[in-house]
This record gives sequence, structure tokens and C-alpha cells, in this order.
Amino acid sequence: MIVVFGSINLDLIFPLPRIPRPGETVAGPSVRQEPGGKGANQALAAARDGARVVMAGAVGRDALADGALVLLRREGVDLTRVAQTDASTGCAGIAVDPAGNNAICVGSGANLLARAAQVEDALLEPATTLVLQMEAPPTETAALIARARARGARIVLNLAPAMALPEAALRAVDLLVVNETEAAWLGTHLATGGDAAALRAALGVDVIRTLGGDGLEAATAAGVQVVPARPIVPVDTTAAGDCFVGVLAAALDRGAALGVALQRATVAAAVCCTRSGSQASIPTAAETERA
Repeated sequence: MIVVFGSINLDLIFPLPRIPRPGETVAGPSVRQEPGGKGANQALAAARDGARVVMAGAVGRDALADGALVLLRREGVDLTRVAQTDASTGCAGIAVDPAGNNAICVGSGANLLARAAQVEDALLEPATTLVLQMEAPPTETAALIARARARGARIVLNLAPAMALPEAALRAVDLLVVNETEAAWLGTHLATGGDAAALRAALGVDVIRTLGGDGLEAATAAGVQVVPARPIVPVDTTAAGDCFVGVLAAALDRGAALGVALQRATVAAAVCCTRSGSQASIPTAAETERA
């Protein structure tokens, strides 16, 4: 079973001829509304890859909440640990250019009220894979990591967006996933290099550093493994990182070896990049297997 603790948003996606510069207004032809948020995206990716998933987070009592949860409900994600609050449901504005690059602004809203206590100890057993990101309060994320470590759950932390966690929390995870920007930030924070091997040496945990079109590097006790990216023409990279993490967690939860799980997650993320949207772009298990 996978437990995801993290953000739940409604995304407003703006296809634009280019990403606006500071102070610039760029008009596009339309806007799309889609469910998103790193936590919800990763939960949906894991569910579509066949995992049993519990989502823990928070939404508001507003018109955005149903839209933010609609695809999680449709895919059978357990939402009984999602709290309703008086804060607004989290919302993101995403600008996407014709090359698939994006720029994102986020109003956190109810995500700042997500609490580790929403995940009871009984869920944090050795058969559970706990997946976390950094769009919920860091103090709550750190508290949940400590409880999960004590109870023997597997812990996958996606340090996205990059922000500080106590070093003890970072050292307590089983797998740390970062992109190039997050890895560089963490390397500076730890006074070490920003590559996967340097981060693993500093923290003593397995590290995956994703490199976009250049694939990824994975640093484990066995050394550094490089996995190339699938050659594609990207349409929209918005949810690709979340798709990667969710599918990786689902494969590991089924008992796949890390190398096998990385290959599968890389394929799923490539499929995701060939489609427009946030959660709408995340493939099913069958679609990943056909790619």
C-alpha cells in the first residue's frame, strides 16, 4: 500500500506563445482547469500504475475542492484522510510554452493546514510505502518521517520544491528524489556537491537525481547507475516529475528492484511529457507498458 502525504490543488493552465518575463503580460488562446498539486499528482500516478493508494492532505470548503479531488476519486484513491478546512483549496497557475516548458505560481491555501496526525500509526507498517513532497508544512513532513521510520515503513521523499528539512529527517528516508535545481540547492545546504553520489555520501540514503532530457542518475550502496531518458518531443512537462515519483513508488511497492522501477518510471514520465495537462497527462499502467 502507498500512503501519500502532501498537496492537493486545482490547476489553471495557460498555453502561451512564451513564458512571461517579469512585468510582462502574455496573452494566450485559452485556459484549462485541472486537478493538480504534487501530492495529488503522485497519488494519482501510483494509482493509475496499479497501486492501492491512501491520500492525506487538506482542501477547503469551496468550489475548487471537488475539482481538485475528482480524478483521485475516479481512480479509487482512498480520500478518508483528506481534511476539509476553512482555508481556500490550493490553486496553481501554470504557464506553458510551445516547447513544453512551464512556469508555475502556487497559492498554498489549505495545504498549509495538512497535519501528520491525519496519518494514523496503523498505516505506517513495513508493508507501506510513504511518499512525501514539500508543499505541505515541513514540520509536519518531518514529524511523519520520524513516525514512519520508527514503525518500519519505506519512505520516499521528493524534495520539491526545495526547502529546508532537519538533517535528521533527510537521513531517515529510504529514497530521496531531486531534480537538478533541487539537488544543487541541497548540495549547497549540506556544503557538498549537487550530484547524486555526493548527496548520498553526505546523507547516507539512496538518491535519485533526475536530469530532464538527459535521464537520471541513481546513487546507492552499489554505486551510481545512469538511466537515459526516452527520446520524445515534449508537449508539456508540467506533471512529469510527479508522474515519475508516483510510478517509481508503485513499482517499488510491488517489490520491483530499484533499477526496474527506475526504468518503468522513466517511461511513464516520457509518456506524460507527450501530453498536455497536469493529472490528465499521467498514463495508466497499460499505457506505460505499451510505450
